[in-house]
Amino acid sequence: MSTSPATTSLSAMGVRMLASAPHRLLFFVGATNVLLAMAWWALWLIDARWHVIGMHQPAVPAGWLHAMIMQYQVLPAFMFGFLLTVFPRWMSLPALTRAHYVPVGVGLLAGQILSLAGLFGGLLLLELGALLTATSWAIGTTFLVRLVYLDKGRTWHAVSCTFALGFGLLGLLLYILFLHRSDPRLIFASIKIGSIAMLLPIYFTVCHRMIPFFAGAALNGYSAPRPLWTLAALWPMWLLHTWLELRHGYAWLWLPDLGIASLASWLLWKWWPGTRQMPALLRVLFVAFAWLPIAFALYSIQSAWYLTAGEFILGRAPAHALFIGFFGSLLVAMVTRVTQGHSGRPLILGTTAGFAFVAVQAVTVTRVLAEVLPDSLAWQALAAVGWIAAFLPWVLRSGRIYLSARADGRPG
Repeated sequence: MSTSPATTSLSAMGVRMLASAPHRLLFFVGATNVLLAMAWWALWLIDARWHVIGMHQPAVPAGWLHAMIMQYQVLPAFMFGFLLTVFPRWMSLPALTRAHYVPVGVGLLAGQILSLAGLFGGLLLLELGALLTATSWAIGTTFLVRLVYLDKGRTWHAVSCTFALGFGLLGLLLYILFLHRSDPRLIFASIKIGSIAMLLPIYFTVCHRMIPFFAGAALNGYSAPRPLWTLAALWPMWLLHTWLELRHGYAWLWLPDLGIASLASWLLWKWWPGTRQMPALLRVLFVAFAWLPIAFALYSIQSAWYLTAGEFILGRAPAHALFIGFFGSLLVAMVTRVTQGHSGRPLILGTTAGFAFVAVQAVTVTRVLAEVLPDSLAWQALAAVGWIAAFLPWVLRSGRIYLSARADGRPG
């Protein structure tokens, strides 16, 4: 069957739209994979609990691959889309061109496709997916480091993000070594580095810069501090947490984690507007940020209990309060804010994003409680299905925006 000229023209226009700005291409990549990766994981959990599909174990244990794909492919696509857009703005430098961000987007997309295929097709596809992901990661990081160099390191938020991206590249290299050597210590280190030394610093740094900025733009008379000393204080805590995890020093995680929870709580208190007349698009940013101190309070409780009783009473509940509650909620809140603003649309949350955000809160609570409820695996499967239900309408709406011209007729 031949393709009509009109269909071909529309397809070409969509590709041109994706390539017209870094956030369009990379948000589209992330939005696509956020459903594909979780669809596989939901099916895996359903089959593990009820044995209705007969899915085979991948070449690498499924739980490890779930962590790697979410940490190094799903969320980083959104991160690179944001950072490649805002770094030049933060530093008052010229915007990056297609030659900078298209290779990153195409490489991450190809790496994700190969990795997802590797879930069913064996070790070679996983290796190729990891290599492509690491290569595109290195390219994107190099461009961002160059901007930091041109800025002479004066923008500390950019310095913090690029430092964290370096840890991400280290984590990917450890994963590649694991695929060749099958040493579980390598992938264990990769997962721990990816969550606490890469994702958490980037998410926090972006919040530190953007939440007060967005609040100031939305609320008359709003003013809140963005003390850079908090970044300087938190980095050693993040690294100490990572080191203790790598050394299995779980009894002492409460030392850095209490500090992280306290500083995050203090910032939330300082930033929270003293008015109830807050736009929904702003309110969701604050609610999402609130999951950070909650997550590290749970980490602290678990560590203190382990110190005294030698038991992990909360399992992976603290980690999922961080991953789904903080990372997942901020993904919806921040990406919606950027998508609306950069597509020439009104800065409102809207019904679709509002539903996604509320549903993610329900998914977070479900996944956290799954660690202490009877039949934990069934609750985990329910949370995974809930994630898909939360994100599907949001992804479809966002994807249509990325493939379309700006509503205000402006370029970008």
